[in-house]
Amino acid sequence: MSMPISVEASTDELVRRGRAARAGWLVLGLALVGIGFIGIFVPLLPTTSFMILALPCFARSSPRLEAWLLNHPRFGPGVRAWRAHGSVPRHAKIAACIGMALGYSLFWLHVRPGPLLTCTVAAFMLYWAIWIVRRPEPGAPQ
Repeated sequence: MSMPISVEASTDELVRRGRAARAGWLVLGLALVGIGFIGIFVPLLPTTSFMILALPCFARSSPRLEAWLLNHPRFGPGVRAWRAHGSVPRHAKIAACIGMALGYSLFWLHVRPGPLLTCTVAAFMLYWAIWIVRRPEPGAPQ
């Protein structure tokens, strides 16, 4: 026979879970921002993408860090454009496609994969290149 749970015990449990969830979202957001900052110095590691991923983590954990990211002079415009319209600036589309092509070339030259893996990786990168090119641009009519 199960014991009845009091309202106070269940409320305390929800508050504890809420704090744990916020802490988890905060840690994940900070980790994504950290990886994004590393991307400033490491070629082919996207920076803004990690900032975009960090934004919902901060929205669930820290309004202060969410506001910091949205108002950041370097990352803020891209993050705000993505949040508002899912848009990607043209220069970012070009950089992403060049980065994917360069990454695929390095993969192909150094790994020398078989035909199946070569085609699979090419199809995967082509899919994402098409997806990013089809995103609207900031200021373009929706």
